[in-house]
Amino acid sequence: MPEQHDLDAVTLGAGVVKRPTRLADGRELIYFDDPDTTLGPERAIDARTLDPRPATATMRQDILTGDWISVAASRQNRAFLPPAELDPLSPQTPTNPSEIPSRYDVAVFENKSPSFGPALAEAHGDAPAAGDPPRGIDDLEHLGLGRTRSSVGRCEVVCFSPEHSGSFGTQSVTRARTVIEAWADRTAALSALPGVEQVFPFENRGEAIGVTLPHPHGQIYAYPYITPRTTRLLDSIDRTAPDLFQRILDFERGSERVLFSGEHWTAFVPFAARWPLEVHLLPHRHVADFSETSDAERDELAPLYLRLLRGVDALYDSPTPYIAAWHQAPVRHGRDTVRLNLQLTSPRRAADKLKFLAGSEAAMGAWIGDVPPEVAADRLRTAIEGVSL
Repeated sequence: MPEQHDLDAVTLGAGVVKRPTRLADGRELIYFDDPDTTLGPERAIDARTLDPRPATATMRQDILTGDWISVAASRQNRAFLPPAELDPLSPQTPTNPSEIPSRYDVAVFENKSPSFGPALAEAHGDAPAAGDPPRGIDDLEHLGLGRTRSSVGRCEVVCFSPEHSGSFGTQSVTRARTVIEAWADRTAALSALPGVEQVFPFENRGEAIGVTLPHPHGQIYAYPYITPRTTRLLDSIDRTAPDLFQRILDFERGSERVLFSGEHWTAFVPFAARWPLEVHLLPHRHVADFSETSDAERDELAPLYLRLLRGVDALYDSPTPYIAAWHQAPVRHGRDTVRLNLQLTSPRRAADKLKFLAGSEAAMGAWIGDVPPEVAADRLRTAIEGVSL
């Protein structure tokens, strides 16, 4: 049996217990135990012999748009649809030297082949400094030919379950609540890292989206810049009103596009949906990110989010591919105006048809909707009504 050790425990909201440790190459691993966990306090030590971590990637600026492109060649070596017995996200066994030494409920660890990090803008803990010139939003917004910067930040993998297959939507309400607690904890921790400007939790689901591991998991990216999508959002807020999200919520709640509404959250198909399946989920009060949500908001979100995901799957006879993107306010900008919100999108426009981004969308960013949002909302409402938890 692998050597075991007790981990320091911190009790979070809803009775979730956090137990941090390290992998053999120094990467951070955090276990988040369900409130009703059957696991004990001991966890196995990662006894693998691992190669050194790859060097931090380099960002290059596209002078035509101002966007920063992270060139992370180490990602070419990541696992691609491995068999269940070699699942790198399952607990380690004598024949599977996976990333997680022990049985777990929810586990979060630093990505082995990250797009950002492990270096940070300044040395922090055991993370080195990138050594770039002084950086900040003004520096990154400056345009110039041949500009490069280190891709500082952090990329983490969030395992929703030790099982080999599934998704967030296949989890129990208790497990969903544990993941939400993990998102809140990691959002706060990653936001405090030097050089991090925005934190983004998300789940890619399905091979049609490009998923290379069927294991139920998501990711969290901590970016060294404010993302292009959020930059455009901040501009829209500047051009309209600081309470734009409340206005959107009031507008959508008065429409036929609402899917369901609870005490703290409302889900709807947006007025100008781009994708054949697109759902937004907004909290009723302003919170900038998961770390600002209350226990009551997290408690309600767990079953509501599961209803939504299972409703999306109930539309057809097979699981629906999607991207579940949790947009959060930047770390230092727009905290009073940018509201936490989910934007779930799927290219599935029929049981056997996908929407591909071709010339107009991919090249020009000029979208053409395939399904009227009101029609999509009606179909989704019917599917959600048949969902049981």
